[in-house]
Amino acid sequence: MVQTTSRHLETSTTTSHYRALVAKLPLLKAEIAKVIVGQQDAIEEILIALLASGHCLLEGVPGLAKTLMVKTMSEALHMSFRRIQFTPDLMPGDIVGTEILEEDHETGKKFFKFNRGPLFANVVLADEINRTPPKTQAALLEAMQEKSVTYGGENYPLPDPFLIIATQNPIEQAGTYPLPEAQLDRFLLYIKLSYPSEEEELDVLRTTTGTARPEIGRVLSDIEMADLQKLTRQVHIADELLVKINALVRSTRPENTSSEYVKEWCDWGAGPRAGQALVLCAKARAVLHERFSVIPEDIRTLAFPVLRHRISMNFRAEAEGITSDHVIQELLNGL
Repeated sequence: MVQTTSRHLETSTTTSHYRALVAKLPLLKAEIAKVIVGQQDAIEEILIALLASGHCLLEGVPGLAKTLMVKTMSEALHMSFRRIQFTPDLMPGDIVGTEILEEDHETGKKFFKFNRGPLFANVVLADEINRTPPKTQAALLEAMQEKSVTYGGENYPLPDPFLIIATQNPIEQAGTYPLPEAQLDRFLLYIKLSYPSEEEELDVLRTTTGTARPEIGRVLSDIEMADLQKLTRQVHIADELLVKINALVRSTRPENTSSEYVKEWCDWGAGPRAGQALVLCAKARAVLHERFSVIPEDIRTLAFPVLRHRISMNFRAEAEGITSDHVIQELLNGL
């Protein structure tokens, strides 16, 4: 049942509308689960990024159904979906679009018309983003931040809602182009996929090697998802939780922290955008769990995907196998 207070919603009509939308979220997860076995944490985090109007970076070895997961979600959301395979020869125009010369058959005059690229979709899967050069990676920056692209001096808005899910493979790093920190910071969440459990993997073998494929029902429209994104920003968060989030983010910075662990292993910590991301994601998780108020568990759960790509480890930490997740866990233990 949705927990709410009247001061956060405008009218009873609005409350009823939001309750109906929130009640569809468990149905959305159930539709995705028809195709995707396990990976519930990853699915939840992708939906959190969508509710918070952000983008996410998905990392996992080949064969973990990353593409299928995103495609299934877009089907259940009744939103347009495009997949872009990033390769070393991919150019910015291949994803943004380009101008083509056309002729007016009535007047005979020729003119340039902007032909929109695959970036113009509600859900865009940027597959193996680290396999394309920085010039093409940078073409995503304006789209991710401004939700529009500029070409030939003209500004073209992207569909609303708009979600980029980029994937990268943690193995086979030869010939790749690691994402620069400025672009990593544009991703709201950095989601890591792990291998399924033994029972889940056995279930995959049972359900995916036959002829039947489940039908995915359309649960939410793009307009309804846009309403849920507006609702997410109305979710209440207590001031003491904001203080904790601020303290957590600031404690990741070696020059600001009292943590000897951070000083020993980190080069630099998360910026203010990390705090904003953690607040928005905590609100989105509350909505996904049918609550209109953030609780401490929301913050602790999302600290890892929000902060792990915003903390830089030093060379000694890399040599010792100390990761940003270790730092985050250490800081959470001290809260």
